[in-house]
Formats: sequence, C-alpha cells, structure tokens
Amino acid sequence: MADSRHSVPRGGRAAQRGSVIVLTLWTITLLTILVAVIASQVRLDAQTAMLHQDDLRQWAALSSAMNQAEMELVLERMAPGVEAQERREIGKIPGFRFNGEPLTLNYPQDPDVVVRIYDHRGKINLNELNPPRLRELLAKKLGEAATPERLSALMSAWNDWTDLNNNPAPDGAEDDYYLSLDPPYRARNARLETVEEILLIKGFDELFGDVDLDAAFTLYGDDDAQINLNLATVEAMQLLPGLDDELIAKIVAFRRDNEIRGTGDLAQLVPAENMAVLRGWLGLLRTSFYYTILVYPKTEKWVETDDGEQLIDAATTALGEIVYVPAATQRPQVFKINPYQRIPIRLATTPDE
Repeated sequence: MADSRHSVPRGGRAAQRGSVIVLTLWTITLLTILVAVIASQVRLDAQTAMLHQDDLRQWAALSSAMNQAEMELVLERMAPGVEAQERREIGKIPGFRFNGEPLTLNYPQDPDVVVRIYDHRGKINLNELNPPRLRELLAKKLGEAATPERLSALMSAWNDWTDLNNNPAPDGAEDDYYLSLDPPYRARNARLETVEEILLIKGFDELFGDVDLDAAFTLYGDDDAQINLNLATVEAMQLLPGLDDELIAKIVAFRRDNEIRGTGDLAQLVPAENMAVLRGWLGLLRTSFYYTILVYPKTEKWVETDDGEQLIDAATTALGEIVYVPAATQRPQVFKINPYQRIPIRLATTPDE
C-alpha cells in the first residue's frame, strides 16, 4: 500500500514548477537590471574621467598661457633688442600691442588658447579723478538726464564716500544713509579699494550698473586719469566725453595697423568740436606697469555683417589676472585673480586675423 505522506498531487507539482519558473524569471530580470545599471555606471564613470581629464588638460593649457603672458610682460621691461629699437626709431612703441587684441607671444603658445593683455593706461583711474573730470564722466553717462541737481547729488555722494570724515554733505550720504539699507554697510571714507565698490555709492549703482567695471576702470597707475587711446578699452572710451560708438569703431580700426602718436593723427578720426572736450583726458604716448591678462580657449563662429560673413571671437569669459610688472628683474606681482572674468567688448574681426 502506497505511503500517502510522500505523494504529491499532480496539480501541486505544476504549481511548484510554475513558482520555480517565476522565481527564475524574476532572478534573470533582476540580474539583467543590475548588469545594465553597472554598465551604465561604468560608462558614466568613464565619461566623467574623460571629461575630468579634458578639464585638466584645458586648465594646464590656460595656466601655461598665463605664465607665458607674464613672461611676455617681463620681456617688455628688458633692454630692447635690435628689432624693438628699429620699431622705436620709426615711432612704433612695442607696448602698444597690449591693447586687448589677440597676441602671438615670444614663447610658443597653445594654438587653441587666446591671450589678451590690457595695459591699465587704457582704463579710467577712479582714484585719480579730480572733480572736473568726475563731473564730465558723470555728465557723459547721464546724457540728457544730466541736470545740475542730479550731478550735484552724485558729486556729493562721491565726496562723502571718499573723504576722511563721516559728515554728510546736503545732497550726499554717510553712515546714517548706508546703515539704513538692506543689507546695511558703512561708507568707505577713504579711497576706493575695488572698482566694484563704485556701485555701493548712493546713486552710482543705478548709473553704472550696466557697465563692465573691470574693463572700464582701474585703481592702479600713475597719479592722473589720462588715457592712451592706443590702449583704451571700448568700455572706457564709451565713458569719455566727445566719443560715440562710431568714433570708437574708427579708433579701434585705425590702431590695428597704425599708432596714434599725437593730436594730428587723432584729428583724422575725431572732429574738432569733439576733440575740444576730449583732449584733456588724453596721454597718447603713455603706458603703465599694470596689466590685465586674459587667457581662454579659442571659440570662434561665423556671423553675417554688412561686409559679408566674418569670423569672430565668440568667447565671453576668461581666466583673468591683474599684475604689476615694475622691472625685468622682478617677478610679476599678482593683485587679483578671476577665473570667470568677462571679456571686454571686441569689435568684429576679419577671417584672417
């Protein structure tokens, strides 16, 4: 007689086989998902490693270009060689090449990296503006809104910010005003320490909030606010009395192949009535020991212009340094580093530039 304790009904065996099949399918499914996730993670890790490697290569290229640019400025302080002497004898000043145009350095540079150097003699020195020059600057920026009352209020606010006391002028502002703001802060009551500080002065944030301050202004240089138009940034020239965008474009185009050595050269570009208000701002042969260096990956694109297609530099930010280079025997002193500095305005370049 069969032992019923060890017998399994046919239906039960089928159910067991079904359970095993389901469990096996689930296991296969889970393993497939796990393999897919691992493969995806491996691909992601590989892509991340590759991108990280590309970033490191790019950073190494930018750092190398920055060091080469610093050395270019050191070489500028050395005794001129034969070629430089010949250039100076015919009126060419090598230092005028530091006007923000793309440079080919004496040391071989990465062809995929652009180097631009800006002499600070091409910017407006905020700490050296005397009252008449400041008033002219404010009037130019205000345009038709330059009423005597508005100019007086801005001048008073500037004087209160930069003087050595905390006594407000009638139209000015000192700690009582600035501490009531959100967030509160105190008046400097001294010379500016950064160009961005100008936006903290009452009324100046509204007036200069749309200006690339690093491109237009400087705090470094000799004891005057004169500008060399051979070196001037577009942003600085836009703030000078007597210049408009059309005249600025003519100046930039002229200086690519020529040098402005005096008012005679400038008279070819700027009408006499404009020169009357512009002349006091100019130091046409002067350079400085302070520079902004910009290095960035070459990024170009073709654009349609009135003269046809042109290849332009499409980059917007760069690794930037402000350096002081007093002599060929001293390493450049770095005053400021900005890894995301805005590149100043550049007018369209031709395809073979």
